[in-house]
Amino acid sequence: MCQIIKKMPQVKIIAKNFMDMVASLPAMKLDKLYDNAFICEAILRSLPPLAKKYVLQMLYIDEPVLATSIHEWVLADGESKHTVAVDRLVQLRVFVETVDRKKGTTYRLNTKFQINLQKHIVHGGVLPREPMPSTITVRLPSLEDLEAYAAEQWECFLLHLISSGQAERATNFSSSMMKIFQRGLLSQRDKEAPKLTESGFQFLLMDTNAQLWYIIREYITNSEERGVDTADLISFLLELSFHVTGEAYNMNTLTDIQRNVIKDLADLGLVKLQQGRKESWFIPTKLATNLSISLSDLSSRKQGFVVVETNFRVYAYSSSKLLCEILRLFSRVEYQLPNLIVAAITKESLYNAFENGIMAEQASIDSLLYIITFLQQNAHPRVAERIPSVPENVTDQIRLWESDMNRVEMTPASLFDEFPSRDVFEAACDFAREYGGVLWEDSKKMRLVVKAEILGQIREFLRR
Repeated sequence: MCQIIKKMPQVKIIAKNFMDMVASLPAMKLDKLYDNAFICEAILRSLPPLAKKYVLQMLYIDEPVLATSIHEWVLADGESKHTVAVDRLVQLRVFVETVDRKKGTTYRLNTKFQINLQKHIVHGGVLPREPMPSTITVRLPSLEDLEAYAAEQWECFLLHLISSGQAERATNFSSSMMKIFQRGLLSQRDKEAPKLTESGFQFLLMDTNAQLWYIIREYITNSEERGVDTADLISFLLELSFHVTGEAYNMNTLTDIQRNVIKDLADLGLVKLQQGRKESWFIPTKLATNLSISLSDLSSRKQGFVVVETNFRVYAYSSSKLLCEILRLFSRVEYQLPNLIVAAITKESLYNAFENGIMAEQASIDSLLYIITFLQQNAHPRVAERIPSVPENVTDQIRLWESDMNRVEMTPASLFDEFPSRDVFEAACDFAREYGGVLWEDSKKMRLVVKAEILGQIREFLRR
């Protein structure tokens, strides 16, 4: 038995947006969604630019269009974008695909989607509820106050999620619902306190919008267990994204199920609830109105708060308990003042982070936020304009320490040599390849190393 050395794979956690949830619905529920003109507009908003062009170009065409004809609408270098656009439209059942042996593949717009989008574009749309008059609501919070409220609520929810003892306020969510949110993010052994998993550590370093979509996805996925239809819930949440941020909407315009949903959304910071003398209302925040927008469209930069110095000291100008916990994931917090957290990035703190599944930086554009990326995207305005915003000696050292951790992993394996002939050796190699068990081979010396898991099969093959 021998040990084979190879590169350790990296773990990722992906937060899907609303349209991924919509695309996963059964055809009947998708068609039901398209009864609502606002949902049709939300779908149109979310599409890639080329897919939007196809929808608008086919909006008043009632006959199926050949796939080859649609392909001619793009230049040769747009092949990959064309494929992505068509695939997305088919997934969302915006395009209904028909395959005919004689005519070939054709596409037409989903009839419900087409009719409702035509009406919405020509006549406009009216939401089921209008903003309440200022004479009833009197004084509403400013947009700045509303944004601060949303951030505070979200932070409180995350503290409940990772450590309920640190949260200052109770949450409206039941303990069973919180356990669903924590599934995959926390693990717990008998009589031990819950601990963050690799996915949990990566979740905390995500952007707020990515975190929100992860939680909303779990909330939608388990809705039917609470007696709420998945399509109705998605429809209401997408409809909510068309409300005006900062305006008040009467709670009496909601169904009982929608009222319960609104109370849950208030815990997440998507809406603020207020009570008047006779009426009660909800006020959507930016988190709610951004629900139908894809992650790539949310490019507005938030104000940063982190300064990293060449001596590996980190200064975070914030009083946030959550930020302090996030910094503890990869640094040693030395002390905390009312509006300042001082920490140090050390070899030991980073090794602890790497062992818990946090990576040094983004592996690709589609990856989520990790240590270096987190520091760069949250850089204080005074250093954000510098290039680089995080000192190079710090980022280089973080990468080096990560490479020390990720250098090797051990794989149980078996070595075969002294084959009686080259034919037997090549036959054994082919057999092992079929099972995906070849780790190394030397054709000159007729040596073969295979995974230990296929040892029994290859021994039986050689006997035969």
